[in-house]
Amino acid sequence: MRTASSRLIRLAPWLLPLVALIPLVALARGGGGEHYSRGSRDSGGDGGSDGLFYIFFRLIELVFYYPKIGIPLLIGFGIFWYFYKRNLHPTGATQRAIERREAEQRTRVAPQDVQAWVQALKSKDPQFELEAVLGKVRQLFPTLQEAWFKRELTPIRPFLSDATYQRFAVQLQLMADQGIRDAISDVRLLDLQLLGIEQSEWFDSIHVRVRAEMRDTDVPASFSDEKALAAARGAPVESFTEVWTFVRKPGAQTRMGQDLYQGKCPHCGAPYKGGATNACEYCGAVVNSGNYDWTLSEITQGIEFNRYLSDVPGLREARRDDPALNLESLEDRTSLLFWKWIEAQSRGDVNLLAQVAPSQMLSRLGDELSRLNQQGRRRVILECAVGAVTTRAFELHPDGDDLAHVEIRWSARMGVGPAGQRPPQLPTVPQRWVFTLARKHGAQTNTSNGMGTNRCPQCNAPLTGNGAASCEFCGARLGTGEQDWVLAATSLLETWEARERQRRMSGGGFPSPTPLQEKKPAVPEAFGGDAVMDVQDRERLLYMMAAIAAADGAVDASERKLLKLCATRWSIPWQNVEMALNSGESLFGKLIPRGSPEAAVFLRHLVQMALVDGRVDRKERRMLEAAAGHLDLRPQLEAMLRG
Repeated sequence: MRTASSRLIRLAPWLLPLVALIPLVALARGGGGEHYSRGSRDSGGDGGSDGLFYIFFRLIELVFYYPKIGIPLLIGFGIFWYFYKRNLHPTGATQRAIERREAEQRTRVAPQDVQAWVQALKSKDPQFELEAVLGKVRQLFPTLQEAWFKRELTPIRPFLSDATYQRFAVQLQLMADQGIRDAISDVRLLDLQLLGIEQSEWFDSIHVRVRAEMRDTDVPASFSDEKALAAARGAPVESFTEVWTFVRKPGAQTRMGQDLYQGKCPHCGAPYKGGATNACEYCGAVVNSGNYDWTLSEITQGIEFNRYLSDVPGLREARRDDPALNLESLEDRTSLLFWKWIEAQSRGDVNLLAQVAPSQMLSRLGDELSRLNQQGRRRVILECAVGAVTTRAFELHPDGDDLAHVEIRWSARMGVGPAGQRPPQLPTVPQRWVFTLARKHGAQTNTSNGMGTNRCPQCNAPLTGNGAASCEFCGARLGTGEQDWVLAATSLLETWEARERQRRMSGGGFPSPTPLQEKKPAVPEAFGGDAVMDVQDRERLLYMMAAIAAADGAVDASERKLLKLCATRWSIPWQNVEMALNSGESLFGKLIPRGSPEAAVFLRHLVQMALVDGRVDRKERRMLEAAAGHLDLRPQLEAMLRG
């Protein structure tokens, strides 16, 4: 017994770390799979991993001194490490598999639902056949991929709404600015499935699930098509799920064999040769308007697809003055304005917005770009993608301009870097902004344009983006909002919610903002009920919290430790949080002012995020107290926690 006891005493320095492993693993598990973030590919270096590496090296020592005990323990540790990394810290491949699984669940429908949708469309269009529409998607899919690969969008332009075309064009330009191009090969369409339809007085929409696979990689922009194709063939095959949304005006009828897919005008059936105007040279019909045939208006990643709709405050009242007002064309217009806004900042040319924004908006953005230019810096926006465009509310002003508030959820690698140099290393950051569109009260929606939202509201000619604030065809003044929606303001979600909260408290405005078009868990009334706590929002809030902390001065060791703990628990790469600490305001374009109403909204969002599991533990509370300190809101925190 004495011999065994003495051995245990000698082994104590090596065995004690194994005892400490129990609470260590519990912490890692609580902050791993439970707080999975699809925006993260690696968990970064967290305290749990550091502790496990320490145990590993102690076990190596144990193998040398006590091999009979150390070797079995080392083997057991190896087995544990494998499952720890697989289950708590999934690899990029594992996370992609999780995302594919979620996308499949979000896009699953019953056959009887599909039959009901088809019958609903056939009741208005007897010639409608689902298989014929899916056949068009099968034809468009490889054509679109080839156009993207060759960086030549002319072949697909007639099939895309103006906003979707603008999206592709700007994304290609951003990649060119970065000095890269997308190389793809072995594209294979696996499956198509009708997911649903939406019918309104102004548009019918159909959602089609597209399951496919391809090899995909980035290569230098100087690579020829042949060299890029060779590089792509060395990349692994990845499958993906997307939802393609097509829109068409109610009353439009299927014309068998007479549409763009057969090279004919969908209105008159004459040969269509294409062109920058997207108009038929015989009848003048705008072929991508959705007035005559299905037009691709949106491509959504399967993991982001939601079919739950919500009411929009103020929409009913707005339609009393403009009966043709519809969300389909409004949100397409907003998407168009968003991509023009991105392009103007990325290229440092505010005149790119001159035809779609009033002078006040151009002046504000121009001042910002001028300040950066004087400092020898530029705005860097890379890998920009939109997740959702959702109308939040309408605001009517009979004596002035009506306002439409549209939320855009997007992500990008965004920051500020030296002009003329390669972009700095930036994390991909989820963003939530509200775009406020303005239009003169009494102006009417032009239904003849349909989804052709990048056209002169007076003569219907396409806008060229030449920097002039007037139409080069008819001379009409543009960007004023007299006839069409223009971009009046952009703001962070918290800034917009704070302003609307104040309007409601003062007895003005409209009902509480509506959440995104998806089902969300109920939240306490104290938090306003309008914050959305999903995995991407959690990542956005942590990055913003880090940027705010850095902007307030030096971040001490204890605060960095708290941020690191949050990153671990919420499965966010610590290296990305560090980049947020170093990038500061440039990561978001602007930060929330201390002690402001929007700072209170931001803190409420943080509290709700901490309360997502029903309680706030000691370490989460310390994190919230640190955030409240940076925001000058310590007294308000207790009231928020009491809820």
